[in-house]
Amino acid sequence: MKCFLDQKILITGASSGIGKLMAEAFAAEGARVILWGREQAALEAVGKELTERGMRCASYLCDVSRRDSIYDTAERVIREHGPIDILINNAGVVSGRPLLEISDAEIEQTFDVNALAPIWTTRAFLPTMIERGRGHIVTIASAAGLIGAPRLTDYAASKHAAVGFNDALRSELRHLGHRGIRTTVVCPYFISTGMFEGATAATPLFPVLTPDYATRQIVRAIRRGRRRLLLPRAIGVVFLARLLPAPVFDWIARALGVTRSMDGFRGRRSG
Repeated sequence: MKCFLDQKILITGASSGIGKLMAEAFAAEGARVILWGREQAALEAVGKELTERGMRCASYLCDVSRRDSIYDTAERVIREHGPIDILINNAGVVSGRPLLEISDAEIEQTFDVNALAPIWTTRAFLPTMIERGRGHIVTIASAAGLIGAPRLTDYAASKHAAVGFNDALRSELRHLGHRGIRTTVVCPYFISTGMFEGATAATPLFPVLTPDYATRQIVRAIRRGRRRLLLPRAIGVVFLARLLPAPVFDWIARALGVTRSMDGFRGRRSG
C-alpha cells in the first residue's frame, strides 16, 4: 500500500474533470499537489478551493501542447519544490469528428497533448526520480488506446501512442535497473466529465463511467502500484479480440456497439 502523506504529486490537466478530482483526493490524504493547467481562471479557482479547505497545493499555468512550456514550467517546479514523487499525465483533448473534417492543426494538437506531452513531462522529471531511486509515472490513456472507433481516428491514434509509450518505458526502466520507478497506464471507457458529452455506452459491459468512480479506481491503482488499470475490467476483452482475424475483430466491435458510440458526440474539446 502506498501512503500519499507528504508526497509531491504533479497532475496535468488539473483544472477540471478527473484531474481536479484526483487533486482533491490526493490532497485530502495529505499529499502536496502541484496543479498544471492552461486556463488560468479555472486553475486558480481549483487552487483557491483546495487552499481554503486547508490542503497543500501549488498551481502553474502550463500549455502542455508546447514542449518549451513543459520544460520551462518543470524547471520552475523542481527549483521551487524539489523532485516530485508522482507524475500524472492527465491532460487530454478530443476532436470527435471524422478524419476529413478535422484540420491539420487540430490533429497536431491532439498528438501534442495526448501523445507527446507525456513524453516531454517524463523527460523533464525522470532524471530526479532516477537520482533518488524512486518515483511513479502515471499515464491516463483511454480504452481508445486499445480499440479504435469512428470519429476517433486522431484521438485513438494518440492514445495508442500513449499506451505504447508507457509499455516501452516500463520495460526500459526495468531493463536499465531502475526498479524503484513505477509506471501505471489507465485505459478508461468514456467518463462523464463533459469531454465526451453525447458519447454513449457501447454495451452494458462498457458503461459511461462517473467521474467519482473513475477517480477512486485510479487513486487506488496508484496506491497499489498497479501497472495497468482497465475501466471497466471488461475492456480486457479487447486484448483477446485483437488476436483474432481483422474481420472477426471488426464484427465484434460492431456487435458490441463500439462503432456507434460516438454518433451523438457533442462534448467539449479539452479536459
